[in-house]
Amino acid sequence: MEESAWSEVTALAAAAPYPVQLLLTDPERAAACLTALGVTTRSWLGAVVANSGGLVIDHGWLRVLGGGHDGLPEVAGDDGRLVVAFDVMGGQFAWLPAEPGARRTVHYFGPEDLEWQDLELGYGDWLDAMLAGAVPQFYAGLRWPGWEIEVAGVALDEGISAWPPPWTKEGKDLSVVSRRPIRLTELVSVQQETARQLGFL
Repeated sequence: MEESAWSEVTALAAAAPYPVQLLLTDPERAAACLTALGVTTRSWLGAVVANSGGLVIDHGWLRVLGGGHDGLPEVAGDDGRLVVAFDVMGGQFAWLPAEPGARRTVHYFGPEDLEWQDLELGYGDWLDAMLAGAVPQFYAGLRWPGWEIEVAGVALDEGISAWPPPWTKEGKDLSVVSRRPIRLTELVSVQQETARQLGFL
């Protein structure tokens, strides 16, 4: 049924141990995105796309993409990857097969190592984990005292740029680096280009 998957998502969001904001979306934009993806609302991905502009999790740290919202893009393909979420540090989550013919799993490109890592979870299992309380442990190495207030003040189309960056030895402790908000697209682009230059991609 069309509503069943969304009701599961909203129930988890309501019970999450940190704030989860469900963003509104334009129905026509969401419908076009759903058609382009070729998924139904019976799936968790389809339900999120059709019923929301995205989910903003844990004071804005994680932004799960949906059907599109002011400042937040809709789920879209990028170089063969289906990008389903960003985090405030410029990390990306993409849903793709680890190898041709394999089932799709969620992969993470993190600012601390600039490499794609297969989380070996389907989209539904990944989103379930993020809503159920996995965010703090997943990002344990990327947080600093008082991050909640700082991140909450960052716009949806922005991320936090750190210098020295987290992938350097000097940038591992984010409590002592220089941090400033910049456009999220710029932050993601810089990290991707750096990874290419270093031979990680």
